[in-house]
Amino acid sequence: MNPNWATYEGIIKSMVKPALGCTEPIAAAFAAATAREMLSMPPLEINVYVSDNLYKNAMGVFVPGTGKMGLAIAAAVGALGGDATKGLEVLDKIDKAIVQDAQVLIDNNKVHIARKDVDDFIYCLVEMTDGKDHATVELKGGHTQILCKKLNNKIIFQQNKCNKKSTGSICQGIDISFKKIYDYATHANLEDIEFILEACRLNHALALEGLSEDYGLCIGKTIKTSIKSGILNQDFANKILMYTASASDARMGGAPLPAMSNFGSGNQGITATLPVYLTAEHYGNSQEQLARALIISHLGAIYIKSFYPPLSAFCGNTVTGAATAAAMVYLAGGSYEQSCFAAQNVLSDCAGMVCDGAKSTCAMKVKTATSAAINGFLMALQYKEAHNLGIIGDSLEQTIRNVGRLITHGMAETDHTIIEIMSE
Repeated sequence: MNPNWATYEGIIKSMVKPALGCTEPIAAAFAAATAREMLSMPPLEINVYVSDNLYKNAMGVFVPGTGKMGLAIAAAVGALGGDATKGLEVLDKIDKAIVQDAQVLIDNNKVHIARKDVDDFIYCLVEMTDGKDHATVELKGGHTQILCKKLNNKIIFQQNKCNKKSTGSICQGIDISFKKIYDYATHANLEDIEFILEACRLNHALALEGLSEDYGLCIGKTIKTSIKSGILNQDFANKILMYTASASDARMGGAPLPAMSNFGSGNQGITATLPVYLTAEHYGNSQEQLARALIISHLGAIYIKSFYPPLSAFCGNTVTGAATAAAMVYLAGGSYEQSCFAAQNVLSDCAGMVCDGAKSTCAMKVKTATSAAINGFLMALQYKEAHNLGIIGDSLEQTIRNVGRLITHGMAETDHTIIEIMSE
């Protein structure tokens, strides 16, 4: 076995996880639940300080089980009923009574949210008191990565600097490339990678939920209704768009089901999973082939995203769509070269799509990235590739670095402007 493959497996298992609700407000819920563990009684007051990007991605998204949006309700229900041992599924046991008690805290002006000027894109500091004791939890670099815990200003836990690893640096110092990912995906022992199939079960269930109930703007259900009325055909492309968008509808609308996330994003986990799953269904691929394709899409997306900040002005569904298109080519019997063609095509298509926070319209962006993946995949099967045009380089590796440079250096001011517009 290639000595790098165990490392690749570790990256996937740390970056592809079940997550209940959008991961930015869930980060606040997790930090609040962790702080509550240090108190002997329920908190009477909660203060939450977050980075600009975490603030942006929590403003307009529903918190599962609450029917409400934002960081205040996320932190309050996390503190009153969250289970920190569940990580990104911290809110899986909350009920109406907990939500009501949380709302009372908010209505009494006992939950305060503020932006904090910090270097990390993922940052959350929660302070709370029960009238007797004061607990503080600082989360930094990852949605569930606790940096420090204090009780009455005494440090009771501090992350070892050697163990601290931010989401954005997950691939640093590792011998990895898209070609090495492809080789790993197509040659690793099945028993070492079949865990990835769980992504299909979770995200498919989320899609069915989105098609059965009204969440957000009902993008997926709109496609379903249009097929039923004869405006659209129920073909390969529309089926993929319908299921993928409906999963995002449910995800952003607060459905009580987890998504299998990718790089801290449930929507990107959906984009990396459902088009691949439905392509395998279309071509009659085996479970082994599906597992290998999911490794391409999920690890490929993680690799591309490691070249820019984990939260930015750039919608990560674009690069996830690129990796997804490459996986779809594999399932159709195409070559590695054609998989690269597909990824290049997607990146040339919708690489300008901005992130203006987590909300119901994210389902539209998921649909856009998925549509680009389908188109890029179909072009690649005909040996058509965007090549040396605009930000698209001579090779996929060069394009990946170009995209990383564009986001890291070119879109910093865009991000700042988006956050200012939203905060107004």
